[in-house]
Amino acid sequence: MDGVLLDSEEYIRRAGIEMFREKGYRVSQEDFMPFTGMGENRYLGGVAEKHRIPFELEKDKARTYEIYASLVKGKLSPMKGVPEFLKKCEKRNLRLALASSADRIKIDINLRETGISPETFLAIVSGLDIARKKPAPDIFLKAAEMVGVHASECLVVEDSISGVAAGKTAGARVLALTTSFSAEQLDQADWIAEDLSTAGDEPLGW
Repeated sequence: MDGVLLDSEEYIRRAGIEMFREKGYRVSQEDFMPFTGMGENRYLGGVAEKHRIPFELEKDKARTYEIYASLVKGKLSPMKGVPEFLKKCEKRNLRLALASSADRIKIDINLRETGISPETFLAIVSGLDIARKKPAPDIFLKAAEMVGVHASECLVVEDSISGVAAGKTAGARVLALTTSFSAEQLDQADWIAEDLSTAGDEPLGW
């Protein structure tokens, strides 16, 4: 979702920084980078661990989402090429799943703010639906199961290093977008593009 359908990284970082500030601690944007794509438990928890900040998972995460919802109101839109890519998938009768390490509350906020209907997807898998997070393959294995196909029949679209690794470990083919990391960092992927507008038809045609 993040870095593929929309770009909310700036806002979740700002929300995390503000949450920690309210607790009396100062953290930087760079602190969050190693945990990108791993879900908010690790995204926030990793930063807390690094700075030895006392961390109450459910309480602090809930507060972060409150701040996030207020920050993104009226400010999120689909990334370049997303509507066209979704239409291509629809024309090919592909089964779409949204697999995000984020909690369902954040998924719902993002879909609402971007105007992408949840009904676009046959299945939605959140970080709360699986025990092992990326780079483990579980989220993509679960998504494939929910749409009734084997992971080897799937194309995973990702923007993070951990996400590309998870997709490959699941046995899927992977299209990586350089919206968050460089092409060199995502070189495990089968295809690499700047965004979905430049991905071409090959990743959907195999």
